Amino acid sequence: MKDATITDTPYFPAGVASGLKFLRPMRKLLDRLRPEAAHCNRELFFDHYISMLLLYFFSPTMTSLRDIQRVSDCKSVARKLGVRRASLGSLSEASHVFDPKPLKAIFHELAQQAFAHNAVARPKGVPDDLACIAADGSLLDALPKMFWANWIGVHDKAVKLHMQFDIFRGIPCDVSLTDGNGDEKRALEKSIKPKHLYIVDRGYVDHSLYQSILTKGSSFLARLRGNYSSEIIETREVSADARKAGVQSDQLVWIGGEKSGTRMKTPMRLIHVQIINPPPSGLKPPGKKVNGKCKSIRTSETEFDMYLLTDRLDIPAESLALLYRYRWHIEIFFRWFKCTLGCRHLLAHSENGIQLQIYAALIASLLVVLWTGRKPTKVTLFYLTLYFQGWASLDELEAQLKKLKAVK
Repeated sequence: MKDATITDTPYFPAGVASGLKFLRPMRKLLDRLRPEAAHCNRELFFDHYISMLLLYFFSPTMTSLRDIQRVSDCKSVARKLGVRRASLGSLSEASHVFDPKPLKAIFHELAQQAFAHNAVARPKGVPDDLACIAADGSLLDALPKMFWANWIGVHDKAVKLHMQFDIFRGIPCDVSLTDGNGDEKRALEKSIKPKHLYIVDRGYVDHSLYQSILTKGSSFLARLRGNYSSEIIETREVSADARKAGVQSDQLVWIGGEKSGTRMKTPMRLIHVQIINPPPSGLKPPGKKVNGKCKSIRTSETEFDMYLLTDRLDIPAESLALLYRYRWHIEIFFRWFKCTLGCRHLLAHSENGIQLQIYAALIASLLVVLWTGRKPTKVTLFYLTLYFQGWASLDELEAQLKKLKAVK
């Protein structure tokens, strides 16, 4: 497949000059937001608010809601984005007035079109029509006065982002928001779709969740904790390729306890994989990690056993082990989302306002993929911001992106 360039996507047509005009192709999608919460006295409309949020994510000099208000005073920004001067009060009110659902629909529409050409390749034996989705949650620090964002205590507040990430397309495909104590398992259970393979870590150990995934016509690949209960039905042969991948055993088992009533309805496949981490190559060894909730300390291991549970009997064991390894790409996206794109700083205090910010940030991430054909990174954002601010021409931007594509 030919790599996409920054000029051959429907959201970045050829000939667009540098500056704020990059947002004009998005007007067709944002225009549908105009009727939302329309009022005869309102001059800051939904599409205006989201346009300025998108500008915020692509402008490193803007770091707060006050900066967004200051930028709206600039006549060139108002003209090119089609917005009017906005007061700080209007921007604050917008986070409570506008409904995130239409913005979520735009995010899903872009997610269906986006494809990163440098995403991981599909391992052998994995059906071409099977979407492999990594699911995980991540915390965003909140202010103590955000009473709805419950977490540890009165003063420790947090927002939890429940995300699904398509590992073969390199993009986020679904997301939901709860307080810091939101149950990741229940959040995933509400959004299960058919013909998907959900890849989850030990935080999602729940036999009822696994059964719900199967009932809705999908599959799962889950890492188990060490205290699982099982009964061996059959021991399958381990191929030479699987041995090279660290697979120690491949078994068909009954999982769960019969007396406790947690046994699953059908036999499952249990794969034992031995993981050996490479040496640190002279770097400082990883330090101790502290669990923020229970303050327990654990040290990272260089060699450990991993137990993977799945219902898929047709996919080779080494491919399943590799798929679970690919689950780490959602962690990389979380790092981009919070550290590089700047979503660690929340622009609103209400749950509604934070949802608007999160969906706008996800749309910004998908636009990077649509424009460049690559997964969003710090380097791609750096060159895009240079172009948006007028410091680099479109030809210079494309030349830099071609260099990045040449790096494997």
